[in-house]
Amino acid sequence: MSKIDAPFAQGGPTVLRRNEKARLGELLLAQGLISTEQLQQVLGQQRQTGKKLGRLLIDTGVLTEELLAQGLARQLGIAFVDLKTFAFRSTVVHLLPESAARRFRALVLDDQRGTLLVGLGDPLDLSAFDELSRILQRPITVAAVAEGQLALSIDRLYRRTEEISTFARELEQDTDEVVVDFGQLTVAVGTQGAPVVRLLQSLFEDAIHVGASDVHIEPRETELMIRLRVDGTLQTQMQADKRIASPVVQRLKLMAGLDISEKRLPQDGRFSVRLKEHTIDVRLSTLPTTYGEAVVMRLLDQRAGMRRLDRIGIPKDMLEQFREVLGRSAGMVLVTGPTGSGKTTTLYAALTEIDVTQLKVITVEDPVEYRLPGITQVQVNDKIDFTFSRVLRAALRQDPDVILVGEMRDPETAEIGLRAAITGHLVLSTLHTRDAATTPFRLLDMGVPPFMVATSLQAVIAQRLVRLNCMDCAQPQTPTPQEQSWLSAMGAVDEGLSARRGTGCSACHATGYAGRMGVYELLVMDPVLTEAILRSDPVAFSKAARERMLGKTVAHQTLALVRQGRTSLAEALRVGFDTGEEENS
Repeated sequence: MSKIDAPFAQGGPTVLRRNEKARLGELLLAQGLISTEQLQQVLGQQRQTGKKLGRLLIDTGVLTEELLAQGLARQLGIAFVDLKTFAFRSTVVHLLPESAARRFRALVLDDQRGTLLVGLGDPLDLSAFDELSRILQRPITVAAVAEGQLALSIDRLYRRTEEISTFARELEQDTDEVVVDFGQLTVAVGTQGAPVVRLLQSLFEDAIHVGASDVHIEPRETELMIRLRVDGTLQTQMQADKRIASPVVQRLKLMAGLDISEKRLPQDGRFSVRLKEHTIDVRLSTLPTTYGEAVVMRLLDQRAGMRRLDRIGIPKDMLEQFREVLGRSAGMVLVTGPTGSGKTTTLYAALTEIDVTQLKVITVEDPVEYRLPGITQVQVNDKIDFTFSRVLRAALRQDPDVILVGEMRDPETAEIGLRAAITGHLVLSTLHTRDAATTPFRLLDMGVPPFMVATSLQAVIAQRLVRLNCMDCAQPQTPTPQEQSWLSAMGAVDEGLSARRGTGCSACHATGYAGRMGVYELLVMDPVLTEAILRSDPVAFSKAARERMLGKTVAHQTLALVRQGRTSLAEALRVGFDTGEEENS
């Protein structure tokens, strides 16, 4: 819910008259927010550094940004607006151009009967007030807002949308003037000023700014839709004229080295873009659709590199067990979960535990996502029959100690990988299963002999990515009947659990969630489990596996996050039921 303090609601806050010039220190002293001694100390620093008084008060810990803004609001008789929970309206915000918003540190917050409420980082800045009045051509009243919240809100609300839309309109004009030759590239290589180039650059910069993992470019019947996947959820970036779809897709295909004249078959490629002093690897996939070619791009920020195993959220006791398994000289370790659950990140993190100076590590991937120093990486290519199984056979002749196989996607690859594990290699790979307890029998379903699974498989780690509540708008929630049923199944219905859920705000783009973290379950093979695999007895195996993971499943870890208020019951329900957790184990 939006929060605007009483002065505006009671008839409008006042602003300083043009001939008034209040001193910030005097205003804060008058309210008792700072002492005379603190003011003198900060004034001394101001004379030495030249910084603004308000910034020094915040940097030295005398005041927080919120307290400073609230103090100014009370003294000046104006509103204070908490931007963390304020419900912005895009049409109102965009009355002020982005360039002016950033220059004057201002946001238009509300329009009440023709008078605009403008949030200012510095409500004492009379010149900013005059310029904003001139630009907006409307009567304005001023509200105080916290500087940090203001900067974040400007970034979120504008998000280069104005710039991207401008380039899209320019591109529409270009398509009006030029007949597109589908056999040739519309935009010449190296035409840095072309609208399509500027459009794509702005699109990539916005995607990186909001932490998007994927960009979806989707031609519809009458428009081109561009969406970004943020924290696992698609958000619409822009809708543009369908005429720009062809030059945009052709430029991307050219950057990825694809055949721009082939529009009947799907194609895959990759390229790198350099943005603001760092490099982004882009994996591109095209798909012919009814209304044109759709493109999905996976964005891989090379700044992130490999994450360490102790930084991805694995509980400490589970981490110790996993590290012990990774220290073995032979056997297979599988990471399981659905697409987009972070399996590759876990595999790469596992490689950080291996001393590549003394051991030879070969990876077989489709595609290679991150370049890893000290490791031999191979990318499969089905078009030339350079398949997982063929590359894996060749890799075994390279005298490796550790082999990472991107995915056990067919029986032949699984069998070769398991044979490698039997013959003295540590094999790391992924498999699509719902939980750790069902993983060995997925291999049996693929046709792998039980003895190979029993003698090779060392451990299975299953995982999911759980969306976290936005801390700026999280509120207590009452469980729904379905959520109560899940809590009862987990044995948590009588705990007096205080659940929370994000209601949606500007900080989380109205989703209620901000960020994700991994939740895990680890099953290490032992004689009882091995015997159940040899007998091909899934019931006995499942029972023994759940006994060993008692209270340490993906669902239990998610429940712990609910107890901490870090995620919602709706998210826990999604993850808990997805892993087949239907009873208190």
